[in-house]
Amino acid sequence: MVFNSKIKNEQTDGLFEAILALEDLEECYRFFEDICTIKEIQAIAQRLQVVKLLIKNKTYHEIESETGASTATISRINRSLNYGSDGYKLVLKRLNFIDEDEE
Repeated sequence: MVFNSKIKNEQTDGLFEAILALEDLEECYRFFEDICTIKEIQAIAQRLQVVKLLIKNKTYHEIESETGASTATISRINRSLNYGSDGYKLVLKRLNFIDEDEE
């Protein structure tokens, strides 16, 4: 299956190739601390935590309390989880957070 991304271009390809070249957590920390602000990294990490809680069927209120994410952010992540490109599901399956047959 060919995926048609809305963000695909040469620069984005270069970014993703750089990320795929990283070999371990330490390299990820070093690269992301150079390329992103602390707030950007924290925001991305927060989104991943939110999606993990959504998969566990936590309420928006529980997620907001646990992560500090706004209900607007939680809603946007939930929309991506249900109607997006399945990137969250792909990563969560690879991390063994959800089963292969879970959708």
